[in-house]
Amino acid sequence: MKRNRVLYLEVADQLKEDIFSGKYPVGSMLPTETELEELFNVSKITIRKAIELLAADEYVQKKSGKGTTVLSDRPYNRLSRAVSFTQILEKSNLNVTKTTLHVQKVNLPTTHPAYEFFGEEALCLERLYSLDNEPYIYFTHYMPTSLSSIPKQQFEEESLYRLMNQKGYDLNSFEDSFSAIMLSDEQKEKLQTNEALAILRIRQSIDKYGKVVEYSEAIYNTAKQPYYIEYET
Repeated sequence: MKRNRVLYLEVADQLKEDIFSGKYPVGSMLPTETELEELFNVSKITIRKAIELLAADEYVQKKSGKGTTVLSDRPYNRLSRAVSFTQILEKSNLNVTKTTLHVQKVNLPTTHPAYEFFGEEALCLERLYSLDNEPYIYFTHYMPTSLSSIPKQQFEEESLYRLMNQKGYDLNSFEDSFSAIMLSDEQKEKLQTNEALAILRIRQSIDKYGKVVEYSEAIYNTAKQPYYIEYET
């Protein structure tokens, strides 16, 4: 089993490098699973795991019966050489699941941090990430109300930043800040923990015009799993 995991990570890394180098240009199709099996001399399961990993980080998009397409709108790929935290967790052999709790328009008081960017009303998306079925990250995203036409199911199935790109929001940069916080009773209930402290990550997603188009707060139960950043070289 360990050998299979190493193999699919190696295949994913090589395909990623091939995408970076231009061997598989943005918008082009990757070779079929059968062709990749022969190319890397590995099993179909290994190829599928590698493609799933690339799709999770949005280097590619796989559609049944149509093949695998190299994406053009992966914000992390353009903006940072940092490996996404989700990918780090996957490499740790942890089962990562995402649940969309609520998607709704909310009224923002003038004291709310997102009021500066969206005014009195914003679309609020609440998500919960779990590790091995135990709550780990509680996300609250605030975005323009123009995104309210997106069905909840799409938020469940697709990347938020990909959906924003499809709606015409071209992300140019991210600004993240981190701080230690005392968990409120409500936050403890969300994360199903009795821990007193957690890490708060605040993100501002900025478009090409310098406008903040997404403000999010993510609370990490770091007693369960440390938060760290891994950079590619």
